Amino acid sequence: GEEESGSPSLGPFLEAYKDQLQADIALVCDTGQWDAETPAVTTMLRGMAFTEFIINGPSRDLHSGMYGGPAMNPIRGLAKVLSSFHDENGRVRVEGFYDGIVDPTPDQLDQWKELNFNASAFLSDVGLHHPAGENDYSVLEQLWSRPTLEVNGLIGGYTGPGSKTVIPSQASAKITCRLVPGQDPVHVLDAIKSHVNDNVPADCTAEFLKAEGSPAVQFDTNSEAILSAAAALEDEFGKKPVMMGCGGSIPIVESFQKELGLNALLVGFGLEDDQIHSPNEKYNLSSFNSGRRAWVRILSKLTE
Repeated sequence: GEEESGSPSLGPFLEAYKDQLQADIALVCDTGQWDAETPAVTTMLRGMAFTEFIINGPSRDLHSGMYGGPAMNPIRGLAKVLSSFHDENGRVRVEGFYDGIVDPTPDQLDQWKELNFNASAFLSDVGLHHPAGENDYSVLEQLWSRPTLEVNGLIGGYTGPGSKTVIPSQASAKITCRLVPGQDPVHVLDAIKSHVNDNVPADCTAEFLKAEGSPAVQFDTNSEAILSAAAALEDEFGKKPVMMGCGGSIPIVESFQKELGLNALLVGFGLEDDQIHSPNEKYNLSSFNSGRRAWVRILSKLTE
């Protein structure tokens, strides 16, 4: 029940009841299908790193007529820092950000190419047309096997109706990174902190409020559990499932792995148009019905 707010109670709970929570595998259905007719087993999830920082400037809010010009505006300082995060090719410019990354195997890349993913349709569905990630990678690679650094929110100055000629004393940003296998969340967050401090203009200082994260996870596509699930899904849908990555994060999967030593089997039935995290998020009855039948088949296969 805390998955969208950092799951602060989960770690201590798993540690306290570790002996009672032993199992062969964790079964997770918080993922999606490849499309409405094609099931999928999710074999990799990106991790997450989160931080929030404040750029502090003058000791108080200032009148822009009395101080505009000589006084450094923290919003301007924040904009300078944020604009330094990426280069013109979509690559993150934070030193050390890409350290340790484990690239997909040639076999994985070949399989992804065979999926014939329609990148143009994927973007046009949300009113976009130009991939904004690293130029050297396909959209599917950008989603599944490349890390990101995104600005999720900005606060600064007067934001009410009308005008107020103020130079604020501070401005802040919320940052999240999606991580891929091999990246250490602590290392990434330390690198971001150093980068921000190195790019703060004179008369500004950076203050970090919070930093936390969880690593990416991936599973062997030839494991007994995944092969059993694939056979069960083929029985239900009449076609082989796709072995796919996921651009999102499910921190509980990494917690099960770390705290309990459990791998996970990720089979879900969400669809691209479910509008996850948006108003009017939905889940199709067809997904519910085929999903419950498929899970009965999977449980049966796992017992054989």
